[in-house]
Amino acid sequence: MEYTSFDLTFSNHVAHLRFNRPQTYNSMTLAFWQEFPCAIKAINEGAQARVLVISGEGKHFCAGMDLAVFTSGALKRPKDAARGNEHMRQLVLQLQAIISSVENMRIPVLAAIQGGAIGGALDLVCACDCRYMSEDAFISIEEIRLGMAADLGTLQRLPRLIAPGLAKELAYTGRRMMSQEALASGLVNQVMGDAETMLSAVMDIAETIANHSPVAIHGCKEIINYGRDHDISNALNYQATWQAGMFQPEVDLLEAITSKGQKRKPNYGDLLPTNSAFNPSEPN
Repeated sequence: MEYTSFDLTFSNHVAHLRFNRPQTYNSMTLAFWQEFPCAIKAINEGAQARVLVISGEGKHFCAGMDLAVFTSGALKRPKDAARGNEHMRQLVLQLQAIISSVENMRIPVLAAIQGGAIGGALDLVCACDCRYMSEDAFISIEEIRLGMAADLGTLQRLPRLIAPGLAKELAYTGRRMMSQEALASGLVNQVMGDAETMLSAVMDIAETIANHSPVAIHGCKEIINYGRDHDISNALNYQATWQAGMFQPEVDLLEAITSKGQKRKPNYGDLLPTNSAFNPSEPN
């Protein structure tokens, strides 16, 4: 599939999705909301990538929802109040599901942020596994400036990534959190000098991850996310069940030990594609 809102490339088991509309600050147009879930689905169901990096061209990572979406009629409610409200709820749930699809991928997702990650872009950033910033980068919960509460995941995920009181301050004020504050708060892993340096470093991190067992990496992501949402006892129980089903010592562990003894890079098998007769990648 060809995309108009971003470029998607693959190299060394790393997928790179790069927003390619710098002249409009990579804002999330209606086409983006149609194309992005298709790309995420294809990457997740396929076996070509073990890590996904999301970045943006130009001055800003992403300026959030394109205001044209609000005037396009895509969010128009029917006149009947009950049906119109139910229709709006379904639209919000659909947009939330698109953002959550990043969190639910089998592979890690790394966000490389230069300039602003504003509004809907912050929803996306919060759903990623790891976040990195250039010195000039910032985030902003811009929705409050538009007379609305952020509704695609920031208010649910950000208070689990930073102190809840700080998340509330950002939500209430709409102020910018610059890169160094984001680093100090624990929102981002690293801050680097400029966009080019940052992206190069993030791609190196992605390739390091891609060199590990994709089954083990999938397990790490699954278990960490499950533990975030459950108490320790339940999380440990889930860990034991996961390990019983997924840990095969005679495969990846043997390859890790053998490759180390032979002083070579391990050669792990890819995850299998998930599309099947019951879940085709494309409709018939």
